[in-house]
Amino acid sequence: MNIRKDSGPVKWILIGICALFLFVMLILPLTYVMFTAFSKGIKVFLAAVNDKYALHSIKLTLEVSLIAVASNTFFGLFASWLITKFQFKGKKVISTLIDLPLTVSPIIAGLIYVLTFGRQSFLYPYLKAFGIKIIFAVPGIILATIFVTFPFISRELIPVMTAQGTDEEEAAALMGAGGWTIFTKITLPHIKWPLLYGIVLCTARAMGEFGAVSVLSGHLRGKTNTMPLYIELLYQGYDFTGAFAISAILVMMAVIILVLRSVLEYKEKH
Repeated sequence: MNIRKDSGPVKWILIGICALFLFVMLILPLTYVMFTAFSKGIKVFLAAVNDKYALHSIKLTLEVSLIAVASNTFFGLFASWLITKFQFKGKKVISTLIDLPLTVSPIIAGLIYVLTFGRQSFLYPYLKAFGIKIIFAVPGIILATIFVTFPFISRELIPVMTAQGTDEEEAAALMGAGGWTIFTKITLPHIKWPLLYGIVLCTARAMGEFGAVSVLSGHLRGKTNTMPLYIELLYQGYDFTGAFAISAILVMMAVIILVLRSVLEYKEKH
């Protein structure tokens, strides 16, 4: 019997369990968010979204996400190239450190930066002398976002580049090709879809980051509140309409990212 074509009760029971779980844990909450956001009419929704603090939170979220993704794309590309194409002592240590943000609580990551750049740090007098403010400022939010998202791109690339091997690069090197030519003409074409997929995942994680950013931001309205922080601020202030309106914008962004991910998966398979 081919279990993949089995139309017995086990398959339908599993389908029912999965459908019920997805409905309760995902579809129902998202539907409630969208319904509540528009429950008082489109004018109230637009008024909440067009508030100057709301617009600033959206702008800040997009800016931080863009910087974090750009930084992690650069790091992810060359860290993956280093780990998969070269042999050296300490490779396993670097590979383990790349995974560190996945095992550390985002709140702990925020506290690490507070201890590193805060008033009690030995670096603080030097930062103050040069007028550099990291804690309770946008640079701290950017650092925290980069920290929690930097494994996403490299972890998409490393398995693909490992499977690719080094034969083509070695052949090109023997024929006199330089490192940049080898990377752009041989390595990059093989990893373009996993790279884009990793960028999409990194973007989604960056936009939704809360824990580390919450510790470092100081919750300064109109200055350091990203969208997740602004949603919390509105909800705690009993502005449920505003909170759900901004949440709806974040959900829409997530859906767009989900569609992009699906397209990239399709492109990669075909």
